[in-house]
Amino acid sequence: MAVETPISEIAALRREHPATRFVDILLADICGVPRGKRVTIEELPGVYEGEFLLPGSMFALDVQGGTIQETHLGFDEGDADRACMPIEGTLLPVPWCSGEVAQLQVTMRDRDRSPFFGDPRHVLANVLKRFRSLGLTPVVAVELEFYFLDRERTPQGRIQPPRMPLTGRREFRTQINSMVDLNEYSSVLADISAACTAQKIPSGTALAEYGPGQFEVNLHHSADALRACDEAIRFKRLVRGVATRHGMEATFMAKPYAEMAGSGAHLHVSVLDESGRNIFESPDAGGNETLHHAIGGLAETMNDVMLVLAPTINSYRRYRPEAYVPLNPSWAVNNRGTALRIPVSSPVNRRVEHRVAGADANPYLLTAAVLAGIHHGLERKIQPGPPLAGNAYRDHTPSLPLTWPEAAFAFERSEFVKDYFGPAFQSLFATTRRGEFRAFELNVSPLEYEWYVTTS
Repeated sequence: MAVETPISEIAALRREHPATRFVDILLADICGVPRGKRVTIEELPGVYEGEFLLPGSMFALDVQGGTIQETHLGFDEGDADRACMPIEGTLLPVPWCSGEVAQLQVTMRDRDRSPFFGDPRHVLANVLKRFRSLGLTPVVAVELEFYFLDRERTPQGRIQPPRMPLTGRREFRTQINSMVDLNEYSSVLADISAACTAQKIPSGTALAEYGPGQFEVNLHHSADALRACDEAIRFKRLVRGVATRHGMEATFMAKPYAEMAGSGAHLHVSVLDESGRNIFESPDAGGNETLHHAIGGLAETMNDVMLVLAPTINSYRRYRPEAYVPLNPSWAVNNRGTALRIPVSSPVNRRVEHRVAGADANPYLLTAAVLAGIHHGLERKIQPGPPLAGNAYRDHTPSLPLTWPEAAFAFERSEFVKDYFGPAFQSLFATTRRGEFRAFELNVSPLEYEWYVTTS
């Protein structure tokens, strides 16, 4: 929601953080990358009045920041500016910078001040309107995995794990839930937790994942899906910023190491009715019929939105057998090999966990895709078929689009995507992804030289 009366927010910032001199104005682009400008605290009232402008081409960029001209948001419209309005509750300090810097998240409006079609936050807002029309409110929680990296690259120019803060060792082993690793990184994790508190990000459990220097942090469940995604955008920036202060880098790249675990973004969803009751509530661990309809919708539409769940060429490196990354739209109770998992919980907290996306997915679009699939299933009462039993990778043929071109083809031809995301955004997102793919394909990689220079 755009803020109509900013005086109290600005006054609170000045009162609680009197050293603030600058404010980073952040707009999450189509890839979820924060872009914007740094303004002085004196300029902040003008931002709230609609004087902060960025071009619509912010949503026509590839991950390198290049404009995909085929979107017609670049030179075809003169790279025209549009107003970006503040998001309520996001004017916050930036603890990893000096006390002089704060930040504010914004969302883009069109020339008539209506929501700009290319802003992923508005895509999610439109999906949420459909739930409200049914008297329903989704409750979501995001789990994000990431790696700490050494700022120094290997002699071959590749990334490597950082030296552990306490022992100085460089670890290459695979672990899970390691208390030793948690202890090694306790200082940086404590600073991440403190920064989350300062930025009003409700973070919870932190655990060491499989890869060296890989961790997962769980954000709390929220009945405000837009706010939950705002927090996820802040969290990713925060982790990178705190890591830098500790002499490391952090990455949410889906597959940074070919031989190590990838990083995922898991989304937990339940749905409340107008009385606040979870419509998935059930004493049966396998869920009730309503939850099954939601899972049926998610399974039926998963192929259509794979490009959202895996938006870059690197995203598809994650999809390997027995890597805790689903390869088909399966579901089960308490089985981490499936795409759609019903976790162990009390009856009142019954929910579905969507486990397909990489950590590089845009949180707004990931949440929009998942909620749209649930809405689709609820409205049509789609049955998901029997739950999977046992090893999800044995005797179950991969069926998701597991290459970038296949996913783009499915996305841009999907009537489901057109209905829930809108035809204009459908075309925009597919065009940016295809443009980035073409640019990647023009690159000649070191591996090609290694394989083909002396053999061709």
